[in-house]
Amino acid sequence: MARGRKKHRHFRRHGPPGSAPGSIHVAPDAKTPTISTFSFDNVRAVEQTVHRVGDLRGIMDKWPVTWINVDGLGDAAVLSELASLFHIHPLAMEDVVHTHQRPKVEQYNGQLFVVMRMFQCHERLETEQVSIFLGKNYVLTFQENLPGDSFEPVRERLRSHGPLTSQTSDYLAYRLLDAIIDGYFPVLETYGEQIDVLEDEVLECPQKQTLSRIHDIKKDLLEIRRAIWPAREAVNQLARDPILLISDNTRVFLRDCYDHTVQLIDLLETYRDLSSDLRDLYLSSAGNRLNEIMKVLTIISTVFIPLTFVAGVYGMNFNTGASPYNMPELNWRFGYVGFWVAMLVIFAAELGFFWRKGWIGASLRKRFSAAPKNPNP
Repeated sequence: MARGRKKHRHFRRHGPPGSAPGSIHVAPDAKTPTISTFSFDNVRAVEQTVHRVGDLRGIMDKWPVTWINVDGLGDAAVLSELASLFHIHPLAMEDVVHTHQRPKVEQYNGQLFVVMRMFQCHERLETEQVSIFLGKNYVLTFQENLPGDSFEPVRERLRSHGPLTSQTSDYLAYRLLDAIIDGYFPVLETYGEQIDVLEDEVLECPQKQTLSRIHDIKKDLLEIRRAIWPAREAVNQLARDPILLISDNTRVFLRDCYDHTVQLIDLLETYRDLSSDLRDLYLSSAGNRLNEIMKVLTIISTVFIPLTFVAGVYGMNFNTGASPYNMPELNWRFGYVGFWVAMLVIFAAELGFFWRKGWIGASLRKRFSAAPKNPNP
């Protein structure tokens, strides 16, 4: 993760306020859609890249299950064609384009609509919305424009080992959901490693950027939390509610997927607590360092107070010829040497007093007391 200061992620709605429900307003910087398909039965699987939306109907008619993945949301015409082909409700299509949705599950006219969030963590945390439509013989997914995704294990399974365990669309939807949720684990593990590094840094040598990095981790964990908590409720709804498109056999796998979300929440809350403790530890460590600095400066000042007093007394210009009581030491043969001896004696006496009180040399005293003593021969 980058150590530089991160910018806040501001929410921007693509459409103007007051737009008609179901309007499709694409973001100016959205990626041009790329459509790919995986079609399979109980024997084999075929991967294709589709250049025209109209070709999808012919592909779906030839296979019992087809996964259509749309990568990019930058072409309103293509999205409208897909919505027309799959009879997607306008409100659902609006949620696909407005990529600020929280994870949820909705049903529209014999279709199941699921929204999830996918995370990647390279130099910084990146997130995108994944919209999944489940039909009788197809699964349609929409992604934003981040490079890579969590679906690659599913693709590799189809490419190398052929069909999935169950050749049904609801099981394919489960595999995609499970891939998204399992993708959270390495992201959280990355933050766990970052927290361990920051903990050592806070204890040994906190830097000016340490508190900023702790704050960035807390913000990222909060963003992940906003995705995982509703994702747990969405998966639980899929596993518990009577949904016609999901078979009882797939519900068993969805319950396991729900268990993964519970584990993720436990792990996430642990890391959030640790990051909060790190901030308190940093502030405590900074306060202790300041106390140590003030302690050293106070000891130095205390040592020089009597020395300054003695030097000030003998720095006064008294006339010894006017009276024998006007600093007779000024005429002593060894007065200068005696002055320095007195200063050194005072200095040594103060250090010895501070040592006995434990105000200085505490670490050395512990080291000497802990050292093993040689037995007498």
